[in-house]
Amino acid sequence: MANGATDRDGVRTQIYLARQGVVTGQMKAVAEKEGLEPELVRKEVAAGRLVIPANVNHANLDPIGIGVTASIKINANIGNSAVSSDIETELCKLQVSVNAGADTVMDLSSGGDIDAIRQAIIKASPLPVGTVPIYQVAAELDRMEDMTVEDLLGMIEHQAQQGVDFMTVHCGLLREHVPLAQRRVTGIVSRGGGLLAQWMMHHGRQNPLYERFDDLCDIARRYDVTLSLGDGLRPGSLIDASDEAQFAELRTLGELTERAWAKDVQVIIEGPGHIPLDQIEMNVKMQQEVCHGAPFYVLGPLVTDVAPGYDHITSAIGATVAGYAGASYLCYVTPKEHLGLPNLEDVRVGVVTYKLAAHAADVARGHKGARDRDDEMARARYAFDWERQFALSLDPETARRMHDETLPDDYFKKAEFCSMCGPKFCPMRISRQMARGESAQSTEGDEVEK
Repeated sequence: MANGATDRDGVRTQIYLARQGVVTGQMKAVAEKEGLEPELVRKEVAAGRLVIPANVNHANLDPIGIGVTASIKINANIGNSAVSSDIETELCKLQVSVNAGADTVMDLSSGGDIDAIRQAIIKASPLPVGTVPIYQVAAELDRMEDMTVEDLLGMIEHQAQQGVDFMTVHCGLLREHVPLAQRRVTGIVSRGGGLLAQWMMHHGRQNPLYERFDDLCDIARRYDVTLSLGDGLRPGSLIDASDEAQFAELRTLGELTERAWAKDVQVIIEGPGHIPLDQIEMNVKMQQEVCHGAPFYVLGPLVTDVAPGYDHITSAIGATVAGYAGASYLCYVTPKEHLGLPNLEDVRVGVVTYKLAAHAADVARGHKGARDRDDEMARARYAFDWERQFALSLDPETARRMHDETLPDDYFKKAEFCSMCGPKFCPMRISRQMARGESAQSTEGDEVEK
């Protein structure tokens, strides 16, 4: 740990230290990145409104802050399935995520050598790494019904020892909530939620993560794992949005938030996946109230169900609205959502799309410095500074490639037009000519237009 501070019980979490008045090295790093005062970061961490996912065993971590006082963060899901991908491919996905601007990654591997994949990702990742521990438990059992409570808690501790910074744990899905989901059109769409519901119904028992929540917190506290309290009953379609099942689980997550804070454990609250546009603000405001201001982590939400292949767009619309309403953390959706395991290009497109959503929401929220890049882009465009425009783009390589498809020569990197308007019809070129007192009928570039 940056400053080596602990109490005599071994508590080393950021929230514990913040409450003791300690500004850790991680807090200082977050403050520098966000342009905030370190003391403000400490106060927000102490209040639970800002989390710094930073497992004490993740050696090469570059800390980030997630909360309303920070810029909106995005997560990229990587990891294999039981039928596709390997360590090398997942490390390539990690690198694509880092290069494209993701703030965190989650390893959702559910097949092959899951341990080796995770260890390789943690070792290579400067970003906080998240997991859903129950996936590995299920993958290593012949039948989910055979899981014991110790299997699940043991896996959580094992992954914490490896260096996982935050974990999705579906603690709020109670046995009595399952019948509520059975009234839905699309039932339970969360993989982790579905596995726990299957176990509870088979054994006639309560959710072990709820019953043993104090033990779970003790594990998280030992390694400073941030608990991402999962929404196992998130709606998987617009028709099921904002229903009784969703909100029953949310109320339980509000209870567990306070219990985790009492144990000096950092908490994120996960939010719905499919929500009509007009219900998003209400959902965010309700989460903030019910869960006492803990950071809200949303998957999308998708605002329509009819666009397979384009769900990175349907969800980015919802993500922007959610971010503007107060969500702090956006889980990306790729074009493969509902269709298959994302490949490298899907990962890249998902990250860039969500960087756009997060940035647009930061601008709308008036986050300090968020619009500086936009204003600089406006000046670069008016100056026809093409190289600067590429550099300011969220995806510089794509911007350059699209420009060069029609005007590839170096000459055109200084030209006062692009191939859309050409030299005679470009209004910004005409505006510049008028400002210089030149004729708007200048024939520069006529040969190119012809």
